[in-house]
Amino acid sequence: MSLFDIFNVSGSAMSAQSQRLNVVASNIANADSATSATGRPYRAKQVVFQPVKLDGTNNESTGVKVEMVVEDASEPRLVYDPKHPAANAQGYVSYPNVNLAEEMVNMLSASRSYQSNVETMNAAKTMLLKTLTIGS
Repeated sequence: MSLFDIFNVSGSAMSAQSQRLNVVASNIANADSATSATGRPYRAKQVVFQPVKLDGTNNESTGVKVEMVVEDASEPRLVYDPKHPAANAQGYVSYPNVNLAEEMVNMLSASRSYQSNVETMNAAKTMLLKTLTIGS
């Protein structure tokens, strides 16, 4: 792998983690919404990553991209609140299947991964600049 390939690999990872952070932010923002635009409770979403060969690099360089965003299939959270306008006949309100603790872990993981790739790019930049000064 060439030193220049590092920028492509880290850049693809930063882009994928940025999308992951957006999905996590959406999950957290909708955690307490009783209904979504469809009239049903919001469903938590997760990103699915896929390895991808990067253009302009040698055959050894593999980056990552978001293949798709999938909805969590688990059942919505039921909360007993008979006064709520969205309550069913038994008095339960369906809330999103978002687990806030899990989303916070996802947010920290994506943030740290993004930060690690920024540091990798900075290290590669420093090495390239040092290489230029060797002949001077």
